[in-house]
Amino acid sequence: MKSYGLFIDGQWVPASDKKEYKVFNPATGEQVGQVGDASEQDVKKGIDAAYQAFPAWSTTTAWERAGILKRVSELIMDHQDELSEIMTSEQGKPLAEAKGEVKNAANSVEWSGEEAKRIYGETIPASSRKKRIWVQRQPVGVAAAITPWNFPASMITRKVAPALAAGCTVVLKPAQQTPLTACRLMELFHEAGVPNGVINLVTGTDAAMIGDVLLADERVGKISFTGSTHVGKLLMRKAADTVKKISLELGGHAPFIIFPDADLDRASDQVLESKFRNAGQTCICTNRVYVHESVAESFTEKLAQKTKKLKMGNGMDEGVQVGPLINSEAADKVAEQVRDAVNKGARIAAGGSRRSEAEGKAHYFEPTVLTDTTDEMVIQQEETFGPVVPIQTFKTEEEAIQKANRSRYGLAAYFYTRDLSRAIQVAEKLEYGIVGVNDGVPSTVQAPFGGLKESGLGREGGKYGVEEYLETKFISFALDQ
Repeated sequence: MKSYGLFIDGQWVPASDKKEYKVFNPATGEQVGQVGDASEQDVKKGIDAAYQAFPAWSTTTAWERAGILKRVSELIMDHQDELSEIMTSEQGKPLAEAKGEVKNAANSVEWSGEEAKRIYGETIPASSRKKRIWVQRQPVGVAAAITPWNFPASMITRKVAPALAAGCTVVLKPAQQTPLTACRLMELFHEAGVPNGVINLVTGTDAAMIGDVLLADERVGKISFTGSTHVGKLLMRKAADTVKKISLELGGHAPFIIFPDADLDRASDQVLESKFRNAGQTCICTNRVYVHESVAESFTEKLAQKTKKLKMGNGMDEGVQVGPLINSEAADKVAEQVRDAVNKGARIAAGGSRRSEAEGKAHYFEPTVLTDTTDEMVIQQEETFGPVVPIQTFKTEEEAIQKANRSRYGLAAYFYTRDLSRAIQVAEKLEYGIVGVNDGVPSTVQAPFGGLKESGLGREGGKYGVEEYLETKFISFALDQ
């Protein structure tokens, strides 16, 4: 069982009031660790340390920062198995998925480090012979990162690594449910040579208090948050009081369109992978499928048969493809959406049942396919965050696009077609920040990740993620006469 305090100014310290909280395995209900429960005083100490470390860190060379981040990436891969087991024990995802996430986290750190060497300035032609104009990119200062429980490693590295690459220092608040992966990552960052105070970790159960302290402190120049749209809106309002830079990766409700010329075997495989990865607990997973009426029966049969073959269980067990939901509240939400859909006329083609194990402390929901769904059903309007695929039919391309865009969310969308002209035009018409054309798993560390509409602001990944932690400074030189 893992036990950690808070990581502040390069040291593991207990919470100021000695409070701790327990971490549980969602697959078994067993305790797997405990961590410090930060107070307001602790959060301020984390900000103090980051603020004091900023002048030295921000003046290191790009080569120095890149070298340290390269070493972090190597250490993450050296400890891939350990980190994966920690992640599965506290989050529940299958071990194979956890290993993939750890690799993605390492790649994100390495790529961000290389981007440190590509933070370029400019010279601009002046209006006078006696002037020169420079444009510099400089780090915003102390950055606060607030991360979710569904990807305990990659969501951290996708924020922390570009911040460090840009020359910022960081205060990190991981999700209450999954702090152990964050704690082990802090040890690896420190081992790689990240100086004291450059990255600080505050774990805690009072997320609102921690967020309020970070938002109210004028020394914090940037907030990066991944989570619900509701909370993102609250952070956005409060960030206005000190006019902080803010990045928000919020909710999604991804459509997946199956056109009549699609390869139905490949398309059903891609929907399966997109929807049931992490038990459907991803912001960009398929939330609703629109299939052309001419191929609806064949596609649905293929998807339902493949869904029924998925193995559900403890992520530590060999061959498991779908793990538990994070807690009972998550399972309640999925069950209610399925119940609402069935009551309004939907038909269950696969799955459909909730299952609790370990004396009610572990919560599963069977991988589920629903047909005959309509826009009046809650599942067609709200993010499910669980392993359920609702299917609707359409007649025309225009109808499919209208249905797909009829959402307040705009994070990710997918479609399958063999028609090149259609592929280009539909991709351009979909109102989403990420579009997968014949690709249900498009995310990669070097590409911009983020959404439109109420799915957020800003981008993570590649050079785009580093830019979120930089300010642009215009310097005008008047030369001696």
